[in-house]
Amino acid sequence: MLLVSKYTAIKQLVHSYFIITLSIYTYYSKIETLANKKIPLSKGRNSNQVFYITGLALQLSKYEKIPAMEIAEAIASHLSVNSAGVFSIQIVPPGWIHLELAHPVLASWLQRLVEGRGNSVVQERGVTENKEDKEELVTVLFSSHSSHSTLREAACASTHSSHSSHSPSPQSPLPNHLFPIQYAHARCCSLVRLGEREGLITSEGAIPWLNKQQELHFHHPSELCLLSELVQVVDELECSDSSDSVKWQKLALGLSRLFDDFWRDCQIWGEVKVKSPEIALARLGLVMATQSVLRTLLEEKLGILAVLEL
Repeated sequence: MLLVSKYTAIKQLVHSYFIITLSIYTYYSKIETLANKKIPLSKGRNSNQVFYITGLALQLSKYEKIPAMEIAEAIASHLSVNSAGVFSIQIVPPGWIHLELAHPVLASWLQRLVEGRGNSVVQERGVTENKEDKEELVTVLFSSHSSHSTLREAACASTHSSHSSHSPSPQSPLPNHLFPIQYAHARCCSLVRLGEREGLITSEGAIPWLNKQQELHFHHPSELCLLSELVQVVDELECSDSSDSVKWQKLALGLSRLFDDFWRDCQIWGEVKVKSPEIALARLGLVMATQSVLRTLLEEKLGILAVLEL
């Protein structure tokens, strides 16, 4: 079984299993040629589950003049042998293969995001940056938001602006593009600090992502949507070489909006913390994972310092 820790993006993990399957599945003459190409693979749109869809069998069917369902069943059989506990497999006519990720795999992936979120790097940069520069940045962030508008309103204004004007360079983004992303990142950081003060987050313990049934603690639609979007964005970060700042701004804004929904709908403190501390900590883990991805988008794709607070 391939280790989840070897892969940053879930799509890379799924793709690797197909490569292994194709390398041992030599019945069809075109397999070796196809294995050297990009396997068609896309993430499903159902936010209640993380699954991928491939039309590999349909593609092979055109080469070999063999029914796609027959090829799909053969591929699924080989995948099942090598991917026990990684994902469940479903064949959908006329030959689509659906792969749903197992919850323990997603838990391991989330833990990697949390552990690699680079908080020390952000803190070091935040502490050593010039105070006047930081004050100037905050002024720019709030220059077009004199009232405390919600993150959702700011994001909507930013989306409208991106359609009505030329996109700025990463070095000089428009405030309306910058604010909701920076705000969401800063909110994540403040929630993590509060979790540390409240004793929910400790340096010794891992996040309890799973319940006794080995299922993720996430059931609310806003939790599931945020998780699904995190998977999608990391797939893009790792599997796309695009330098289009408009694309990355759109992804960052979408993630920021879904984080806003999550923070509005899913309680961490109060009764949840007292009665269900595992759920509270799992939700804080989702906050940390979001902070990790937002920081990467801001600093590596948009060329913007991911500030700790606003």
